[in-house]
Amino acid sequence: MLHRSIPDKRRWRLVAYAAAALVLLPLLVLALSWNSLDMSIWTHLLQTQMARLLRNTLVLTLGVVSGVVLLGVSLAWLTSMCEFPGRRWFDWALMLPFAIPAYVLAFVMIGLLDFAGPLQTLLRGWLGSDFRMWSIRSTGGVIMVLVLVFYPYVYMLARGAFLAQGRGLMDAARVLGHTPWQAFWRVALPMARPAVGAGAALAIMETLADFGAVSVFNYDTFTTAIYKTWYGFFSLQTATQLASLLLLFVLVALYAERRAQGSKRFPGAERPRQGALYRLRGTRAWFAFGFCLLVLSVAFIIPVLQLLYWLISSGKSDFDSRYWGLIRSTLLLGSIAALATVTVALLLVLARRLQPLRRVRSAVALANLGYALPGSVLAVGIMFAFSFADNQLIIPLRTWLGAENPAPLLLGSLFALLLAYLIRFMAVASGPLDTSLARIRPALPEAAHSLGHTGLSVLWRIYLPLLLPGIFSAALLVFVDVLKEMPATLLMRPFGWDTLAVRIYGLTAEGDWPRAALPALSLVLAGLLPVIILVRRSAQRPG
Repeated sequence: MLHRSIPDKRRWRLVAYAAAALVLLPLLVLALSWNSLDMSIWTHLLQTQMARLLRNTLVLTLGVVSGVVLLGVSLAWLTSMCEFPGRRWFDWALMLPFAIPAYVLAFVMIGLLDFAGPLQTLLRGWLGSDFRMWSIRSTGGVIMVLVLVFYPYVYMLARGAFLAQGRGLMDAARVLGHTPWQAFWRVALPMARPAVGAGAALAIMETLADFGAVSVFNYDTFTTAIYKTWYGFFSLQTATQLASLLLLFVLVALYAERRAQGSKRFPGAERPRQGALYRLRGTRAWFAFGFCLLVLSVAFIIPVLQLLYWLISSGKSDFDSRYWGLIRSTLLLGSIAALATVTVALLLVLARRLQPLRRVRSAVALANLGYALPGSVLAVGIMFAFSFADNQLIIPLRTWLGAENPAPLLLGSLFALLLAYLIRFMAVASGPLDTSLARIRPALPEAAHSLGHTGLSVLWRIYLPLLLPGIFSAALLVFVDVLKEMPATLLMRPFGWDTLAVRIYGLTAEGDWPRAALPALSLVLAGLLPVIILVRRSAQRPG
C-alpha cells in the first residue's frame, strides 16, 4: 500500500489532529466566553445597537447575495453560452475585480460619487446647483460595492458549471420546443444550481467577515461592533461574545453551501462543450458587450484609473521612509505567514493521502474550516485565549522567577498574529496542493519504496519536486491574502507592525482618499497575481 512508504503512521495522524486543534481553539474560546456577562455593556448594546446590528447584517447579506447571484449568473451565461464581440476577452477580464480589496473599492466609490466628488460636481454644473444624485453613503452603496467585489465567486463557479454542460442537453431542449430563455431556466440553471449556491455562500461568508468596506461607509455590522467594543469599552470578553454571534451567521452560510453542493447533482456523462451555443447579432450582441464592459469598468477600470489620478495628483511626497517601512512589514508578514501556512497545509494533504482513515480526513476537513472564520472572530478568540494564558500562567511564572512588572508575552505578539493567519488561510493553501498531489500516481512512491528509499527520502525525491508548482501557487495565494487581510491585522498587530491595509484604514478613517491611493494601488498590483493564477486555471478547462 502507498502508506507503507512512510513508516510511522502515528506522526501523520498527530499532524492532522494538531491542525484541527488549532481551529478548535478559537471556537472553544468563543463558547466558553459566555460563562459571565458584563451587564452594563450588554444593556447598552441591547438598548442602543443590537437591533440595528441585526437589521444591518441581515439586509446587507440578503442584498449582496441577491446581487452577486444576479450579476454572476448573467455574466457567466453570456461569456460561456453566447458569442458576441469581445467575449473571449471578457471571459477572463471579468475576474479582475478579485484583485481589488473591498475596502479599496469602498473609498474609491465614495471619492467618485459623493456629494463633493467629481461626478456630482460635474452634473451640478450641467443641471444646476439644486441637482441631487442618489447618495453613495447608504445601505445601497455598501451593497453595490460588495456585489462588485464578490460577484466573481459566483461568476467563476457558474461559468465552469455552464461550460461543463454538453451541447446535447441544450439541443434536446430546443428539439422539445424550448426557447433559449426557457432552456436557461428549465435546464441550464437547475444543473448549475450547486455551483451557484457554493459561490453565493462564499460571497455571504466574505460579506459577514468584511470590516474595511463597512467601516469606510460607517455602516455598523457585527464586525465593526467587535472592534468598537474592544477599543471603545476595552472589554475583550464582550467582543468575544459578539464574535460568537457573528460565527452563528457564518455557520448558517456554511450549512447552506453544503446543502447547495449536495442537494442537486447531475451526471456529467456528456463531454464538455467547445465554444458558445448562441451567436448574438445586432442589438443583442452590442447589448451583451455593453453590459460586460459596464460591469468591468465600474468594478475595476474606473477605480484603478481614479487611484492612479490620486497618486499622480498627490505627488511623490508619500514615497518616504514610512511607506518603505510599511512595505517591509507587509512583505515580511506575508512571507513568514505564507511559509508557515504552506508547510502545515502540505503536511495535512500528505497526511490525508498517506493515512486515508476517516478520522484523519475529518481532522483535515476541520482544519480547513478556518477560512470560514472571519478575521475579527479569529482575532478576538486568539486574544482571549492568550490573555488568559498570560494572566493565569505566564505572568505569575515570570513573577515567581523574579521578573519585575512582567508584561504579557503572548497577547500582542507576532506569534499570535501569525497563528491567526495560519488558521484562516490553511484552506487557501490546501487547494493548489490537493490539485498537485492528485496528479502524483501512487505507483511512483511505491516504486521508490521498492528500490529501498525510506520515508523521508520518498518525500524529498518524489513528492516535493512534483508538488513544487502547487507549493508556489499556494504560497502566492496565501501571501497576497495576508497582504489584504485587515480585521485580524488591525486587532492583533504588534507595536510597530503596521501594514499597507492598516495604513489604508487610518487614511480612509480621516477621509484622506488621495494619500490612501499609494498603498491601495500597491495592494491591487499584488492582488493581480492570484487573479492571473485563477485565469490560467480557468483557461485550462474545456471551453
